[in-house]
Amino acid sequence: MVRSTILARASDALPLAASVDDEQTETALQEHKQQAKLIFRRITPNSEPRCSIESGTYTLHYLITNNVVYLTIAEKSYPRKLAFSYLDELSKEFEITYGPKVETARKPYAFVGFDNFMSKTARLYQDTRTASAAEDSMGRLNGELQDVTRIMTKNMEELLWRGDSLDKMSHLSTSLRSESEKYRKAARQINVNAMLRQWAPVGGLGLLFIIIIWWKFF
Repeated sequence: MVRSTILARASDALPLAASVDDEQTETALQEHKQQAKLIFRRITPNSEPRCSIESGTYTLHYLITNNVVYLTIAEKSYPRKLAFSYLDELSKEFEITYGPKVETARKPYAFVGFDNFMSKTARLYQDTRTASAAEDSMGRLNGELQDVTRIMTKNMEELLWRGDSLDKMSHLSTSLRSESEKYRKAARQINVNAMLRQWAPVGGLGLLFIIIIWWKFF
C-alpha cells in the first residue's frame, strides 16, 4: 500500500508538495520521512533516475524527472511495478500543471494544491489487484517501467552508515565488485578441482601401496 508521498526539487532538495497524511500515518512514518529528506540531499545529477531503498517494513521508491524527485513510502510487500507506475502518473500530471514553475519556486511546499491529485491517484493504487487490473486495461506501463529488475535497489543502512551513493557509477561499481567476487570464487573452485584431478591418481596409488605393505608385514 502507498502510505505517503513527497515531491522535492532535485537540484537543492526544496520540498515542493506532499500528501496530507493522518496523525496515525505521520507517527508511524516519522522516521521514514526523515530518511526521505536524507535521500533528497543525496540526489546528484548522476543519481539513478529510479531507485528503491528498503528500510525495515517499508520501501522508499523514488523517480527523478525534469529536476523533480517523486518519492513514495510504501509497504515492503507492495509491488515495485505499481509503486513506479504511481510515481509515473504523478510526474506526468505535475509536469503539465506546474512544470514551468518548478525552477522559480522559492518557498517550501509551493505546490500544496497538488495534494488533491496525489490523494485521488493514491486511492486507485491502494488495492494491488484493482491497480493491476487498471494498469493492464489501460496499458499505461511502458517497457522501462515493466522491467523492474533494472531499478537499483539499496538498503537504508548502506546510506546511513556506509555513506553509499545513489549515483549510477556507484551502482555499476557495486555490481562489478559482486560479479568479480563471483568469478574469483569460481576460479578458486576450478583450481581446486584441477588439483584433485591431477593428484587423485597419485594419492590413490600411494594409499594402495600403504594397504599392501600393511597387509604383507602386519
